[in-house]
Parts: sequence; structure tokens; C-alpha cells
Amino acid sequence: MPDWEKRYRAPRVGFPEWAEDAPDRSLFVSNVGGTFELYTWDRAAGTRRQATDRPNGTVDGTLTPDGSHLWWFDDTDGDEFGVWRRQPFEGGADETAVPGLAPAWSAGLALGRDGTAVVGRMTEEEGTTVHLAPAGGEPVEIYRHRESAGVGDLSRDGRLIALEHTEHGDTMHAALRVVDREGRTVAELDDTRGGTEPLGLSVWGFSPVPGDHRLLVGHQRGGHWAPMLWDPTTGRSEEIGIDLPGDVHADWYPDGSALLVVHDHHARGELYRWPLAPLGGTDAHGGTAGAGGPLERLDTPAGSVFGAGARPDGTVEYLWSSAAEPPRVGSTAGGIVLEAPGPTAPPSVPLRDTWVEGPGGPIHVLVQTPPGEGPFPTVFDIHGGPAAHDSDSFAAQPAAWVDHGFAVIRVNYRGSTGYGREWTDALKHRVGLIELEDIAAVREWAVTEGPADPERLVLSGGSWGGYLTLLGLGVQPELWTVGVAAVPVADYVTAYHDEMEALKALDRTLFGGTPEEMPDQWRASSPITHVDRVKAPVFISAGVNDPRCPIRQIENYVERLAARGAPHEVYRYDSGHGSLVVEERVKQTRLEIGFALRHLPAPGD
Repeated sequence: MPDWEKRYRAPRVGFPEWAEDAPDRSLFVSNVGGTFELYTWDRAAGTRRQATDRPNGTVDGTLTPDGSHLWWFDDTDGDEFGVWRRQPFEGGADETAVPGLAPAWSAGLALGRDGTAVVGRMTEEEGTTVHLAPAGGEPVEIYRHRESAGVGDLSRDGRLIALEHTEHGDTMHAALRVVDREGRTVAELDDTRGGTEPLGLSVWGFSPVPGDHRLLVGHQRGGHWAPMLWDPTTGRSEEIGIDLPGDVHADWYPDGSALLVVHDHHARGELYRWPLAPLGGTDAHGGTAGAGGPLERLDTPAGSVFGAGARPDGTVEYLWSSAAEPPRVGSTAGGIVLEAPGPTAPPSVPLRDTWVEGPGGPIHVLVQTPPGEGPFPTVFDIHGGPAAHDSDSFAAQPAAWVDHGFAVIRVNYRGSTGYGREWTDALKHRVGLIELEDIAAVREWAVTEGPADPERLVLSGGSWGGYLTLLGLGVQPELWTVGVAAVPVADYVTAYHDEMEALKALDRTLFGGTPEEMPDQWRASSPITHVDRVKAPVFISAGVNDPRCPIRQIENYVERLAARGAPHEVYRYDSGHGSLVVEERVKQTRLEIGFALRHLPAPGD
């Protein structure tokens, strides 16, 4: 078996979440059975159990605070439309967790110590609704709005519920509302008030300390994500001035004595501890609780951190990887915390960073190259999101391209997270076209100074990256030799009318209105508008149950390619927005690379 297949098939485990009041009871995701499913782990007994078993996999689940039960989201073949199920931690029959709630898209979940569940839902008919279900009682609606919203957290005593909402119509910059159990507003925190530029807020969690109602909040007032403490019962807030470049996210230590800080900067992550002064007291510098400090660096390797949590004993566990080394769950106490049985994934090549001057400023580019001298056939592997970014982390797909002799270039274009609010927000209203300008600038660098053979360039990506692939093949037809698009937006207007409600709200934000209100903008940014200019052979894969990039709009695009006799292949599979089945992922990668190799010219042709 080649190394690229071994990387997909190697058993993996995700970051283990644990029950707040029973930390020996954990939950994690693993592909050890060939499909990504939920597993429970009793640390004290040393036992693990596969908790879910569905044809298309399960990854959305959580534990009750006492660790007695697992909740998991049950959809149909990856369509993300379903209900919450519940089963005992030790195993047993699944039951409907909240009887009386019809299937919907999930908009968050919070579970209380008294058995209360706060369930967020979205449907086309209702918009967003939030229901409070007391233990053994009927669910009661406590929030409803047409715009996108979600459940953030439930306070330790179960009295307060934090919501993120976008009632102002900008889904990229949420406001916060805290309500009581009857849905009555306790407090609002909104950085869009007064007509100012929307900055965006995020719920990071209520204090774990009894009697402390402070909420840890993420804000972007300084241009990057940073933490603040807000007490909705008093209205008092305090920004936490951690002097680090890039984005700073945080979570509570279990006793409330400190914050666990996750620092994300230039595609890499690291961990810190930020001590807090006692509640109601002052810190060593005379500041109030929350001022805290100094910042303490925790020992983690260079690379990326994709999950971290502080244990009751003060140690920190984290999921780490780099482009060269496969993921592992480590601890600041030393050693590996959780491993899957079986062989470890083969390593890949490290990446190197470069910065390319673009039309909107310097663009961060991540490059991997195979052994030997270039120029190489090169894949521009465009990330999805768009609210995401590529990082120095292990990924089987780019490693597979490298194994086949390709250089891989990843571009954190305008619209990517991690480089400040202005960089992320830049794509609004010229959707797709802004990103393609950055990708074209990086292409120019790659063929003049970098590793790329200009006659053998593959534009590739999944989801938003698949959308940019199809749009780029039409808007920039002279730049690309082959296109490979997975679960893409292909006909944006049709996609809007068929997609899940949360994405409709996002698209209205990006374009400034609906397709009917802003027809020129939607037309310019839709791949199907430019399909007759496509010259490169195109490979498209699509999930027939995809609620994010629905199948009908992809079929519209394919019909246009076929009518022209344009070279293309389409692979349809019975799942949603991507697959959780290992063999399916291997098959798709084999098809994609095989298509590119068949259609790229030989060196020097």
C-alpha cells in the first residue's frame, strides 16, 4: 500500500472532550472502524467503546456534565437535518433526547447540571428557534428570529443562557444576548450599535465557578480576536490585554483560576496560561479580577493546535500536528494521552512559508515540494470556509499530491481568518473575485520565482475552495491547466435557493442582499456565468445529500459543460458535504489525482 493511502487509513483519534463533573469520562471521534464515529472512554477503567455506528459516520456529540449520558446528532446520510439522540455512557439503547422537537438543522446545544437542555434549531419555515427543555419536561420556545442565531452556553447554575445572534443582518459579526429561562433579556452586548463598523463577538463560555456569572467573550475591537470578561448581571466588562500578535482565543481552567490561551499566528498555534485574580479581589498589580497575568508559555511543539483543555489537576491536554508529522493527543505532563490502535500514519514533507505581495497586501503562502529539482507540476490547493485558513498541520490530501510528484501551494487569500478582521472582511460584495486576485498573484510568484511549471498547474479545492476552483477556471481560463473541484458552489443563485438556512443568511451578508436584490453581484460571482470560457478539463465530486453545496446547482453547471463538449468528469456519492468514510476519501483522492495525471502534459510538451 502506498504511503498516501496509509495516511488516510491510519487509525486516528480526535481531541477527547470530558464531562465537567466527571472528568474521567471522555468522548472522542475516531476512524478506527473505517468510518469516523463517536467513542466513549472511561479513563479510570481504561475502557473505550464505539458509541455510534452509522453508514455515513457521526462526529457531532457531547457529554452531559455528570458524564451519565452521551448526546449525538442524528441526521440522514449527511444532510445535517435531524434530531438529538441520547444514550447511557456505558452503552444501551438510543432515545430521542428532546421529544416534541421536529427535525431541523442544529443551531447549538447546551446541557445543564439539573438535566436542562437548551437546543438551537434552524428551519426554512421558522428561521432560528431556541427551546429550553427541563429534565422530564416539555420543551418551551424561548427565542425566535428569521436571521441566523445559535446557543452559546448555559451558566453553571442553569439560570442564564448566552446566545449569539445576527438580528442586525450581518452574519459575519454576531452580537450577544443573555436571557433567563423564560427567554427574557438579561443583557445585550453588541459591537454594531450606534451605526459603527460591525466588529463581531463570540461566546467562549460561562465561568465554571459557583456563583460567578461572568461570561468569557471573544471580541475583535483591536482588529484580531481577543478575550474579555463580561458579567451580564451587572453590565461590567473587562478586556484582557494579552500582548501577542495574531488571534488569541481562550477557555477557562476548571477552577476559574486562569484562562487557557490558544494563540494562532501565521498558520501556527501555541498555548499559554493566563492567571486570573480571585473573584472580587485584585491581582498582584492591584488590578481587578480578570486583569491577571503574567502570561505563562506552555510547552508544545511547533505546528498547530486544534483542540485543548485544562484538566482538574492543572495539566493541559491538546491535539497537535504539523504538515510533516501526524496528529497526536499530548499533555503538558508529558507523553501521549490517547492513541488509536494500529499503525501510525507515515510522515510527509515539511512546509515552508513565503509572503507574496498582492493587490490587497502581503499574502501568506504555504508550500510543500517533493524531492528533486523543479519546476514541478503544481497543485494550488484552495481552502474552504471562506472563514478558515490553511495552517502547518497534517493533511492526507496535500501529502498525497506531494507523493505523486506535485508541489502543493496553499494560499491564505483575503477572506481567510487568522490575519485580522479587515483581511477576513475584504471579500464582501466582490465575492470570489477578491480571492482569485490573490491566487493569481501567488500563481505569478510560483511560476517566476517558485517551484511551479507554468504548463502543469492544477487549481483544486473543496467547498469554498471548490467554488473558487470553478470560478477561477472561468474568470482566469489562461492560468490553469486542470481543475479539480469537490463539493463546490457552481451555480450560485440556484445554490442559494436550495442550501441550508444559515448559509442563506451568510450569502446575504457577503453579497449585500438576495439574488433578486443584487443580481449583478451574484451574476459576476457565479461560476456558471463564466462556464463557456472554461478551457481546462474539470473533475467535480459531489455529495447527493449536501445541504451546503446542493446537488441541483452542480448538475446545472455540468449540463453546460456537457453541452459544449468540454472535457469533464463528475463523481457523485451518497453522502453530504464530504464523506466520513475512509475508503470513500481514498477513492476520491485516487480519482482526482488520476484525472490530473491523465490531462496534464508531459514535462516540456
